[in-house]
Amino acid sequence: MSSGRSVVVSAGGTREPLDPVRFLGNRSSGRQGVALARAAARRGATVTLVAANIDDGLVPDHPAIAVRRVETTLELRDAVRDAGTRADVVVMAAAVADFRPATTTAHKIKKTTSGPAPIELETNPDILAELAADRLRDGQVVVGFAAETGDEAGDVLAHGRQKARRKGADLLAVNEVGVGRGFGDVPNEVTILDAEGSVVGRGSGSKDEVADAVWDAVAARLRAATTIER
Repeated sequence: MSSGRSVVVSAGGTREPLDPVRFLGNRSSGRQGVALARAAARRGATVTLVAANIDDGLVPDHPAIAVRRVETTLELRDAVRDAGTRADVVVMAAAVADFRPATTTAHKIKKTTSGPAPIELETNPDILAELAADRLRDGQVVVGFAAETGDEAGDVLAHGRQKARRKGADLLAVNEVGVGRGFGDVPNEVTILDAEGSVVGRGSGSKDEVADAVWDAVAARLRAATTIER
């Protein structure tokens, strides 16, 4: 990726409040997204990092990185769309909650002898699919991350290929997650797919090494788009 580009990176995990002390969330630490932001800044880009519930100690202090903190999926969506209107590249590395409680109580839900009441959920917007379908800027490259687990219905890459075709992002970095894998301060490994599900890159090792592999794939995409325009 060449110097002078403007990029948006979302990182961390969104939290959907149930009451003042409880929320629906996930295991994402935000480390991979932060590594992506740092790597982009090293390459000369101006970066907006949309940080969802990332520990203060992980948030980078860099003159080329502006940080916008959010909590929920809807807040993240608004922040990414606002910053994305000025971005050449948008990378959705945050682990976004697919669902949120339909109602949030003003007081802590108390335990009762009758047991907990069912939690009604409603669907959050698919931010990545929205960005891919309705680009915020002409020529914008949209990149997604897919945290997958293998199961009886297929392996991680098979799930990733299905998601790549469904989401429509230019690139999708697929990684297997679980206990001691993917989330947190552990090595990561991604397979980078295009919108058709074809493998266009791979990255493994530290979060920084994976970030460089992703930006290499983005740079190749940007070069191809520039060549076509000419």
